[in-house]
Amino acid sequence: MSIAALVLAAGGGRRYGMPKALVSYEGSLLVERAVRTARAVCDPVLVVLGARAVDVWRTADLAGATALANPDWETGMASSLRTGLEGLRSWPAQVDAVLVTLVDMPGMTPAALERVAAHGARGALATAVYDGVRGHPVLLGRDHWAGVAATATGDEGARRYLADHEVVEVDCTGLADPVDLDVPPGGVPSAP
Repeated sequence: MSIAALVLAAGGGRRYGMPKALVSYEGSLLVERAVRTARAVCDPVLVVLGARAVDVWRTADLAGATALANPDWETGMASSLRTGLEGLRSWPAQVDAVLVTLVDMPGMTPAALERVAAHGARGALATAVYDGVRGHPVLLGRDHWAGVAATATGDEGARRYLADHEVVEVDCTGLADPVDLDVPPGGVPSAP
């Protein structure tokens, strides 16, 4: 079973004041943290860039990951999800499922990724749940990629598709911090 990771890191961070991929957090960029966490569990790891993609590519240590550019990043997360799934469909080696995670969740851990990845299969749909609330990572089996891509719109990503299908909820309470960074601490962006 080959399970890839897809790190969505293309957004402009409108509420944050800058692209979150370029935000420094506890000594590294958010995109670097997300890639390191994903690499601890998955191979391959794809990261979708968009806003200031060249700056991210030049600045961030993305070793062990493949960067994909989403030219339509301004249309929302759905276009980044489609970009990543298309990249995986054309990957040289067969990938059976993908764990989707977000760049702005610095509290994500390999333990949470592993717990959700344990449900990996071509026909699988699974999502992490924290104290009863769905969150990331989300596992999408290959059999669902076309359907997810067809229904993803705006900033909803796979939400609509998942609402219409049976999804395994995987309790990850205590394994990771599911909070995303929407605004900078103190209201001031921290660029590299």
